[in-house]
Amino acid sequence: MAHRTQHTRARRVYGQNFLTTAAAVRQVVAAAAPAPDDLVVEVGAGRGSLTTELLRHARRVIAYEVDPAMAAALPARPGLTVRAADFLAAEPPPGPFAVVGNIPYALTSAVVDWCLAAERLTAATLLTQLEYARKRTGDYGRWTRLTIATWPRYDWILAGRIPRSAFRPVPAVDGGLLRIVRRPVPLVEPHAQGAYARFVELGFSGVGGSLSASLSRRYDVGGAFRALRLSPSTPVGLVWPEQWLSLFRLLNRRAGRAGRR
Repeated sequence: MAHRTQHTRARRVYGQNFLTTAAAVRQVVAAAAPAPDDLVVEVGAGRGSLTTELLRHARRVIAYEVDPAMAAALPARPGLTVRAADFLAAEPPPGPFAVVGNIPYALTSAVVDWCLAAERLTAATLLTQLEYARKRTGDYGRWTRLTIATWPRYDWILAGRIPRSAFRPVPAVDGGLLRIVRRPVPLVEPHAQGAYARFVELGFSGVGGSLSASLSRRYDVGGAFRALRLSPSTPVGLVWPEQWLSLFRLLNRRAGRAGRR
């Protein structure tokens, strides 16, 4: 009974909901699709179900587990490095790597931010709340500021759904498989990425209730919106990432020409 109480307390402290079905574990790893030579960094190894499956596909796995007792219980395997440490405090590997994890829902934003800041990250496959994964990937027909701001460098993909019954303890909602994949070639040139970031910040500033109204504080937007057949009254969240990129290119090209006159 004392052992069970200890693990109940640990799950509460670390926010762990363990995957308990082999099908769900395989689904996560299939979405990540690690190649044999990939270095995979796992967030929250827990009891090692994902770790074991990852090692069937990738020869090198670094598994972070903040619970020292669980980290110590992970069996030694060729190619596996276990670190009893907080993933969020870790330095990213110096070479290319992928992240895979069944992450505590309360830490989703922090884990995503860590991944986006890692210069050598190739892709992150994260098991999050389904609602979070759907919001970030535009599955509700709306797009978030984070997705739009990072779209030139990352593709955001909803890669599947994991039923809540596949977890223990059972969470209140289903899980969503979120894939964040670095683009081989950014959609915005490196020298223009700062300008694009400012463009997105202006567009999401909320003036007038539409993207057109917000951008109009700096740009003459009429021609660009007509060229894209985009209504000026379109709310900012309903503008697709591809439309943002087209608007940025059109408006900044015109602004550059005007500045040279």
